[in-house]
Amino acid sequence: MSAAQHSVVEVTDLAKAYAGRAVLDGVSFTVAAGERVALTGPSGSGKTTLLNCLGGVDRADSGSIRLDGQALESLSSDGLAALRRSRIGTIFQFFHLLPTLSAAENIEFPLQLLGLPTAERTERVRALLDRVQIAHRADARPAQLSGGEMQRVAIARALVHRPALILADEPTGNLDSANGVIVLQLLRELTDETRTALVLVTHSEEAAAICHRRIHLRDGRMVEM
Repeated sequence: MSAAQHSVVEVTDLAKAYAGRAVLDGVSFTVAAGERVALTGPSGSGKTTLLNCLGGVDRADSGSIRLDGQALESLSSDGLAALRRSRIGTIFQFFHLLPTLSAAENIEFPLQLLGLPTAERTERVRALLDRVQIAHRADARPAQLSGGEMQRVAIARALVHRPALILADEPTGNLDSANGVIVLQLLRELTDETRTALVLVTHSEEAAAICHRRIHLRDGRMVEM
């Protein structure tokens, strides 16, 4: 694997159980820089649990997750929170924008958490507002935005701190088909441009189709399609 395609994520023999029921069972895979991977499978197959483990929100019972060489299982809760802020961007089905902040302020928020200078924050936000084509809505609050506009803000927010990995949980699940197409096109183009790895949980064939490959889960195990 060339330096340009180094592994951003390395998952090795991951296992997680709830109340004695295996939710993840021996899951192993890697994701390279700029690679898009779809996590597919029926409800209850372990997709969201795997995404939460990748994001450091849940801890696996055993196995290893390395992000840019850093073993998540070796980090404290504070260490995981710092890693999430700096190296991971997340896109949710229901947007999760802060309702009292404008579109521009929502995008800027991760940079404030990282303590970046005001001038750099302003420039990064302006560039991404332009890139996702909602600069004209910069001052609008989430309640004033359409679903498609909110998801474009969420994509910009996920990318603004230049993470190594984006985790997307059903990013088109709350959108009509036309806006879903726009959001998927943006995700494909932006991950190509930034060489950011993307792991995308989806039931949508259209969303899976923008990915380079799929990991299909059934009963917590990786299975062939």
